[in-house]
Amino acid sequence: MKKTILNFVKHQNFKKKLFTPGPASLLSENISSLEPCFGRGDQSYEKIEKEVLKKILGISGQKKIARLQGAASFALEVMVSNFLYGKVLIIKTGVYSDRLNYMCETSKLHFRYIKEIKYIKFEHLENITEKFDWIIGCPVETSIGFRIPIKDLYKLKKRLKAKLALDATASIGLEIDHNLADVMGFSSCKGLFGLTGGAFICFNDKQNNEIKPFNFNLANHLEKKMTGPYHSICSLYEILKNYNDFSYAVKINKKIFLKKMKNFLNYTNYHQPNLCTLVNKKIKAKKNNIILYQSRADITGSVVCHLGEVHLKRKAKGKIFDNLILD
Repeated sequence: MKKTILNFVKHQNFKKKLFTPGPASLLSENISSLEPCFGRGDQSYEKIEKEVLKKILGISGQKKIARLQGAASFALEVMVSNFLYGKVLIIKTGVYSDRLNYMCETSKLHFRYIKEIKYIKFEHLENITEKFDWIIGCPVETSIGFRIPIKDLYKLKKRLKAKLALDATASIGLEIDHNLADVMGFSSCKGLFGLTGGAFICFNDKQNNEIKPFNFNLANHLEKKMTGPYHSICSLYEILKNYNDFSYAVKINKKIFLKKMKNFLNYTNYHQPNLCTLVNKKIKAKKNNIILYQSRADITGSVVCHLGEVHLKRKAKGKIFDNLILD
């Protein structure tokens, strides 16, 4: 059976090459842990879920975790609704911070715990002196291939005497210092390398707001009152046992791509995320089975993501880039 799965995964990854930000290439470990399962009274699944959530908490550096069925966007909207209040600073980086801004505005309108919102470009953070209750932002803004180190956001948090919420969708597992945040949301299928459909909120302190809509109430997810992302969690079980072997493939591919594209980079190493890279040239695919990332941002170059060889683990050598050409 194991050989059959390996052959199937090899065949599927050969048919299609991904340069997108998630999910990663198909992993045999995604499939080998799948089983019929249920959220109550299923001891086999409960063991898997307990171990997976424990590992994710370790990666996040937080104390508590809620698992939800849906995209990272759903986790983030639940996070915003249940945790953020008062005066909120949103750090403007691109398409995904625009989404956070929309979520905060909507929460302010419907739940009224958020009283004031400031949406300020990351370039202007040093000029901010007023106090905030919460800061929220994307450490990795995929749409422009840009990173703000979480340590910098933590320094801002301390200076403004605020709490820090993260859209960790593109940073979890691949960037350091998530433990410096107070709450974060992310999905199963990007830096964790699981199948799509699982979302997570990790936090230290209990949520502040009382949210009435059933699906937006964090307590309902913590108490598992609805179907959870059972198979997404199963798909993470074997991966998280040897997580560093899989994340190695992303980081080595990033390193190789930076070297290949050193003359076409938009940012210094300080602002380079592991997940993806923005180059100031258009990238084209050599064949039709190459899936390029189409950023929602208005950029003149291309964003290339580095999850396409995760299945190779420590054998990854960046050969996938032979499928790309500069326009």
